Amino acid sequence: MTQHTRTPDGLVIVDKPSGFTSHDVVAKMRGIARTRRVGHAGTLDPMATGVLVLGVEKATKLLGHLALTEKEYLGTVRLGQNTVTDDAEGEITSSTDASRVTRETVDTEVAKLTGDIMQVPSKVSAIKIDGKRSYARVRGGEEFDIPARPVTVSSFQVYDMRDAVAEDGTPVVDLVVSVVCSSGTYIRALARDLGAGLGVGGHLTALRRTRVGPYKLDAARTLDQLQEDLTVMPIADAAAAAFPRWDVDERRAKLLLNGVRLDMPAHPTAPVAVFGPEGRFLALVEEKNGKAKSLAVFG
Repeated sequence: MTQHTRTPDGLVIVDKPSGFTSHDVVAKMRGIARTRRVGHAGTLDPMATGVLVLGVEKATKLLGHLALTEKEYLGTVRLGQNTVTDDAEGEITSSTDASRVTRETVDTEVAKLTGDIMQVPSKVSAIKIDGKRSYARVRGGEEFDIPARPVTVSSFQVYDMRDAVAEDGTPVVDLVVSVVCSSGTYIRALARDLGAGLGVGGHLTALRRTRVGPYKLDAARTLDQLQEDLTVMPIADAAAAAFPRWDVDERRAKLLLNGVRLDMPAHPTAPVAVFGPEGRFLALVEEKNGKAKSLAVFG
C-alpha cells in the first residue's frame, strides 16, 4: 500500500451542486481529503449552485474571517408567485397575474433594493431567533417576526425579462438578475421584496454564486473533479488573495510568533496577512493602538 501524504493546509473552491447542503459538501470533502478538519466559509442554500469556499487542516482558522467578504450571484426571479421559502423549494402560497409588470417599474423597485438597505431574512433560514433556528420555528407552526438587518447590495442588475406561464396557469414574468452584496444578504429575500414592491409577489427559481471575495467560479471544481484530483489552494496564496499583505523580517517574525505585539503600519482594511521571509504565511493580525494584535497564528 502506498502511504497517503497529508492533505496540505489550504482552501478548496468547490462548485457546489444543486440539492446539496453546505454541510453535505463538507462531509464529502472529509472523505476526499481524508481529514476531519474541513469547514466552510458562508453557507449556500441547497437549491443554489456555485462557489463554496472550504478550508482544510490549518486553513479552517481562516474561514471565519473569509465569511465576511463580498459575494456575487446570478439568479432567476419569478414575479407573480410567493412561496413559503421565498424560493422554488417551498410550496406556492399565492399566485397573481404579473403580465402587466413593465421593465420601468421593475427598474424602479430594483433601485429601492440597491445600496445600504434593511432586509428581513427569509423565515425558512438558519437564522437563530431567541436561540432557536428560524426554520425549526416555521416547521413547528409558530408565528414570529424576524428583525430587519442592515445589508449592502452594491449592484442589482436585470439582464433579461421573459413572459412565462406557471404550472397553475398564472401568467408570470421571469427575470435574469445579477447581485453583488455583503455577507448575510439573502438573494431570495430580495426576490420576495422585489415581488412585494411590484404588488405581484416573487420568489427565486435559480441561483448560482459566481464569487466569494477574491475566489471566482473559474477557480472552482466540482466534487467529481476533486475526487479525481484534489486541488488545494495553498494557505499562503489564499491569504495573499483575500487580505492586505504585510511582510516582516526574520527577527520580527519570531517576535510576532512569540506573542510580542509589534508596531505595525496602517492598512486600509483588516485583518492583515503577515508574511515572513521566503513568503511563509505567519498570522492574521489587526491593528490595535498602532500594534499588531494576532487573530489567528499559522506560522
